[in-house]
Amino acid sequence: MDQKVKDNLKQIFGFSQFRGNQEAIVDNILGGSNTFVIMPTGAGKSLCYQLPAVIKDGTAVVISPLIALMKNQVDQLNAFGINAYFLNSTLNKSETNKVKKEVLAGKTKLLYVAPESLTKEENVQFLKEANLSFVAIDEAHCISEWGHDFRPEYRRIKSIIAQIGEKLPIIALTATATPKVQQDIQRNLQMEEADLYKSSFNRTNLYYEVRPKVKNETKKQIIKYIKGQKGKSGIIYCLSRKKVEEIAALLQVNGINAAPYHAGLDQSVRIKNQDDFLNEEVDVIVATIAFGMGIDKPDVRYVIHYDVPKSLEGYYQETGRAGRDGLEGHCLMFYRYDDIIKLDKFNKDKPVTERENAKVLLQEMAAYAESSVCRRKTLLHYFGEYMEKDCGFCDNCKHPKEKFDGKDYLVTAIQAVKETNNRFNIDHIVNVIRGEQNDYMVSYSHDKLALFGIGKDDDERLWKTVIRQAMINDFLEKDIENYGVIKITQKGQDFLKEPYGIQMSKDHDFEQMMIDETPEVLSANGKSYDENLFELLKAERKKVAKSKGLPPYVIFQDPSLEEMATVYPTTREELAQINGVGMGKVAKFGASFLKLIATYVEENDIMTASDVVVKTSGSRSKVKISIIQQVDRKIDLDEIAENLNLSMSELLQEIEQIIYSGTKLNINYYIENIMDEEREDLLHEYFMNAETDNIKAALNELEDEDFAEEEIRVYRVKFISEHAN
Repeated sequence: MDQKVKDNLKQIFGFSQFRGNQEAIVDNILGGSNTFVIMPTGAGKSLCYQLPAVIKDGTAVVISPLIALMKNQVDQLNAFGINAYFLNSTLNKSETNKVKKEVLAGKTKLLYVAPESLTKEENVQFLKEANLSFVAIDEAHCISEWGHDFRPEYRRIKSIIAQIGEKLPIIALTATATPKVQQDIQRNLQMEEADLYKSSFNRTNLYYEVRPKVKNETKKQIIKYIKGQKGKSGIIYCLSRKKVEEIAALLQVNGINAAPYHAGLDQSVRIKNQDDFLNEEVDVIVATIAFGMGIDKPDVRYVIHYDVPKSLEGYYQETGRAGRDGLEGHCLMFYRYDDIIKLDKFNKDKPVTERENAKVLLQEMAAYAESSVCRRKTLLHYFGEYMEKDCGFCDNCKHPKEKFDGKDYLVTAIQAVKETNNRFNIDHIVNVIRGEQNDYMVSYSHDKLALFGIGKDDDERLWKTVIRQAMINDFLEKDIENYGVIKITQKGQDFLKEPYGIQMSKDHDFEQMMIDETPEVLSANGKSYDENLFELLKAERKKVAKSKGLPPYVIFQDPSLEEMATVYPTTREELAQINGVGMGKVAKFGASFLKLIATYVEENDIMTASDVVVKTSGSRSKVKISIIQQVDRKIDLDEIAENLNLSMSELLQEIEQIIYSGTKLNINYYIENIMDEEREDLLHEYFMNAETDNIKAALNELEDEDFAEEEIRVYRVKFISEHAN
C-alpha cells in the first residue's frame, strides 16, 4: 500500500486497513482508469471515491440522485476535515455562487451534484472552468431501466461528462446490479472496458424472513416485534406516503419513538426526522424507499417491509441498511399477492417495454417471497452469485417446507425449454407443459410438441416452483440479452442425458394462509401464541357458553382467544383492548377469563399485556361513533353507507367490528323491513345451534332457503348484539 494512501486512510478516515476490494479500487482510480464497482450496502462504497478525491489534485464531482441525503454525506466529510460541498436546487443564488467560488479557487475536494443540476447549461459551463480530478456516479443502477430505481436523466450523464472534460476518468458505483443491469450501465456509460470490481452479495449477519400480510394482524405483529427490540434502531418501509403517516402514527400512540419520512413532508421536517434517527433521538423511521440511500448508520438492527418492494434489487438494497456494522440484522417482509397485483396496476400508463420490464421484476419479487428455498441462495442467484449449501440462517432454512422428489419434474421442465429452442419465458414454458391453448401455442406450433400437456395434472404454481429451483441450482439460466427468456445450462444438458434423484421444496401458499379464518402466523418460534393457554381459554369458553346457553363463539371468537394467549391481559382495561372484546363483553363474560390468565401468568412467570397492547390513533373511531349515532336514530343502513361514503359491505364490516367489541346495536328496525318473521326464526335457530358464526358455513347450510349473504350478515349483527353484548 502506498504510504500516502495509508496515511490518509488512517489520519482522515480512522481506518488501519482496507476492506475487501477497497484498496484495489482506490489504486485503480488513482491510476486514472475507468472503474466499475458493484459493492453491497455496508461494504464501504463511499470510501472508494472519497479517499482518491482527497489525494488527487482538483475536485471530484460526485453525481448522486437524492438531494435530501447529499447533506448527510457532506456533513460527514466536513467532520473529517475534508472541504466538500453540494450543488442542487435547495441552494439559493448566493449559496450557489459561494460553492462555485470555492471550487474554482481549487479549495474543494468533493462536489456532490444532482443529475438535474448537472444538465443546466450554467453548471456545465462552470464545471468546464474547474480543475476536476474524476467523476463518480453513485447509485449507478439508476441508469438502467432494468434497475430498481430507473431515472431517465441518468442516461444523459455520459454526454454531459463528455462536454465537461473528454479525458475525465469515471467511477460508477452501485450496491445492486444483476448481470443484466451491469451490462446496461456499462453500455450506457461506454465503460465496457472499465475495470470491474464486484464484491460478494452475501451479508452473512442478516436474517431474512417473510410472513403473510393479514389485515390488522400485521400491525399488531409489528408493534409486538418493535417492543421486543427496545432501544434498537429500525426502519419500516411502506410504498405510499399515506401508509407511512398511518404506521408512524400507530407506533407513536403505542408508545414507540417513531417518525415518518417521505418526499411530501416539508424539507425541514424531513431533515429533522433524519437527524433525530441518526442521533438516536428516534428509534424507528417509517419511510418510503427514498430513506436510507447514502445514510451511514451502522447500527440499524431491523428493516421491516410493510409493503412488498417493486423489485428484488430494491428489496436487497433496503434490507442492506440493517447490520452495516456486521452485527445482527433482521429483515422482515410482510407479503400478500394482492400487493403485487396492485403494483402491476400502477404501471399501466407506462410505455409497453417499461411496463413489461416492471412486470418481470414484480414476478421475481413474488417468486422470492413464495419460494421455500434458502432465501440467501435465492438472492445471491439473482445477482449472478452461486451458493452451494443452504445458509441455515433464514426462515426457510429454520423451518423447512415439505420436500418432494423432483427428478421427473426437472426432466420435463428442461426438455420443455430445449424443445422450444431456449427462446421463451417461464409463463410460456409452463403453459406448454400444462397444455394451455393460446395464440402463441398455435403460431409457434408448440401445441404439436410431444410433451404438450404432459404436466396438466399439476398446477401452474408447482411447475413454476420446479423451473425456479432448476435456475437456482444451475440447470437453467436467464438469457442476459433477452430478459425473461430461459435457457439450458451445460449442467442441464448433462442432467437430461443422465437424470438423477433431486429433492425439491414446495412453495409457501401465502394466499391460502390469508383466506383462512385464523391464519397461523409464521414466526421464528412457530405459533405466535401460547398454545397451552389457548387450550385453557377454549375450555373456559365452553364452560361459560354452556352455563349461559349460548354457542361458544358468541362469548369470544378464536382470534380473540389467540390474542389473549399472545399478550396475557390481566386487567379489565387490557382485556377490553383485545380485538373483538371491548368493555361490554368484559363486563358480561370477562371475570373468569381474567382470573384464569392471572393464575397462568403467575405460575409461569410471564411478561404481560401492557407491553404489547395495540392502541389505534383514533381516526377510525370517528366513523364508528357516527354509525352508532345514526343507528340510534334508526336511519336506514343504505343511507348510513351513503352518508359515510362506504359500500354496504364496508358498512357491515364496521358494524361487525362494533358489535364484536362488545357494543350493543339495535338494528331490528332495518331487519323488519328486509325479512319476515319466518326467515328471522330460521336464522335465529341456525345461529343458536351453529358451531361457528362463519358466513360461508351459514350460506352452505341454508342453501335451500336462498338467503343472500347480506341478509345473513345483518341478522348475525342482531344475534351477536342481543346474546353476546
